[in-house]
Amino acid sequence: MKILLLLLLLIVNSAGADPVIIGHVDTPTLDQITLQRIYTGKTVTLNGIRITPVNLISGNELRTHFMHNYLEEDEAEYVGYWTVRRYVGKGAPPQELKNSNEVLQFVTKTVGAIGYIDETELTAEVKVLLKK
Repeated sequence: MKILLLLLLLIVNSAGADPVIIGHVDTPTLDQITLQRIYTGKTVTLNGIRITPVNLISGNELRTHFMHNYLEEDEAEYVGYWTVRRYVGKGAPPQELKNSNEVLQFVTKTVGAIGYIDETELTAEVKVLLKK
């Protein structure tokens, strides 16, 4: 019984981990409001640097946590927002990448790029911009 409880506790704790927001080393640090404005296309530059956000693909568990904990939306709300925004000619949603490794590679090589990964995947080539 104790082993089962311990396993359940480990699963719940690992599933609830927040992603960490990362950026290219030259990207300024962010607050949550600015992050929300970037991922909704309302802010496109910071301190003169063009910001390029990337998302993980829909259905990714880390994306779900990011949407809930940082953007305070669910997948349907976010997709609906961007569907309308695109229809009225106000831009396109952030590019979607398959996994955290692709996010790391993109952010490392692209000035102004931001994304999110699991904290355990952090490398010295990126800058932590926001962490809950």
